[in-house]
Amino acid sequence: MNPKTLIQNLAVAERLKDATRHCYTSGGRHESVAEHSWRMTLMAYWVSDEFPEANLEKLFKMCLIHDLGEAFTGDIPSFEKTQANEKQEAELLYEWTGLLPEPFASEMTALYHEMEERQTLEARIYKALDNLEALISHNESDLSTWIPLEYDLQMTYGNDKVTFSEYLTQLRDQVREDSKRKIAEEGDNRPEKKTDI
Repeated sequence: MNPKTLIQNLAVAERLKDATRHCYTSGGRHESVAEHSWRMTLMAYWVSDEFPEANLEKLFKMCLIHDLGEAFTGDIPSFEKTQANEKQEAELLYEWTGLLPEPFASEMTALYHEMEERQTLEARIYKALDNLEALISHNESDLSTWIPLEYDLQMTYGNDKVTFSEYLTQLRDQVREDSKRKIAEEGDNRPEKKTDI
């Protein structure tokens, strides 16, 4: 990629530094999409010893690029995202990646299709880590930043994404236990929470 084109495309990716996610950091501010993608990639590196048969270069690329579509649409939480939102994000993303020089246009397009289909080991690991990183982030944020439905999501979100791996299932179980502990220690303050006597 020539220097001018590289800088232009980095400017698109830079938008993810300012695109905030629903989740808060432990310091009390909204996290950015870029921060989520970075830590997901770090997770992939740190769990790589559990998946010696995985193509790590491919996995790292998936983690790095998985939310680039949000440079065009911003982040929409999974519990609010509609099929229309997903379609718009995909269209804008594929339009942009199609303009990238080769080999990146073809490679990224192929990676996105592989990630959507989730048939390969790398795609399944990427999707599990995507969900798990969000759950871990919620456990690190102050409970006052949780909206009511997140109490249930912390128990169920991503369960279906980890079933292919004993290790990732154990990690999901640990995250759930951390959520339960957090709620018990900080108190369940859901506005609609009622206790029947």
